[in-house]
Amino acid sequence: MLIDKLNWRYATKKMDAARTVPQDKVDAILKAVQLAPTSYGLQPFEVIVVTNPEIKAQIRAAAWDQAQVTDGSHLLVFAAWDNYTAERIDAFVADLLRQQGDALPEAVKGYYNNLKDMFLPRDPEVNFQHTARQAYIAFGIGVTAAAFEGVDATPMEGFDPVKVDEILGLRERGLRAVTLLPLGYRAAEGDWLAGKKKVRRPIESLVRQVA
Repeated sequence: MLIDKLNWRYATKKMDAARTVPQDKVDAILKAVQLAPTSYGLQPFEVIVVTNPEIKAQIRAAAWDQAQVTDGSHLLVFAAWDNYTAERIDAFVADLLRQQGDALPEAVKGYYNNLKDMFLPRDPEVNFQHTARQAYIAFGIGVTAAAFEGVDATPMEGFDPVKVDEILGLRERGLRAVTLLPLGYRAAEGDWLAGKKKVRRPIESLVRQVA
């Protein structure tokens, strides 16, 4: 049951560096990320999967020396588009054409042309904040999928995004790092958070019904 899996998961503080997440589980997590909902279906982000130990060590240094970055077998870097452009929207429409296998209705083409009219005049930073929020939706799905697969994960915002962008060459590709997600398995010892009771606000104070 999904709720049981979510109760099992926590932000793992120490991972077993000797264990590797099987590729089929990584693939399942990434597939869930691919299926995440995003505004207009544009998926304005990329996920960079880092397994190179030297690159992970550099990112760890840019992430306040959090050991999960290197002790986890895989590091997922969620990087959002730095801006919406006509080329990116046109590429999305071209993908739709390839996947649909036939001509798109004119209404659909018009819909995405209208998106250009909305996005392109806006300040790039405003657009980046929008793409980053879409990346966060997929990030949350990735965290959930990891729990479903029995894989430990540590959601991270604590890092220097500019340095991570430099390490991975993201800015040159029109991307900016938003979040990190190390994947691995919790260590048997040394994790102060392991076994602690999950504390959340009571649902009565979190959820308000409007009938």
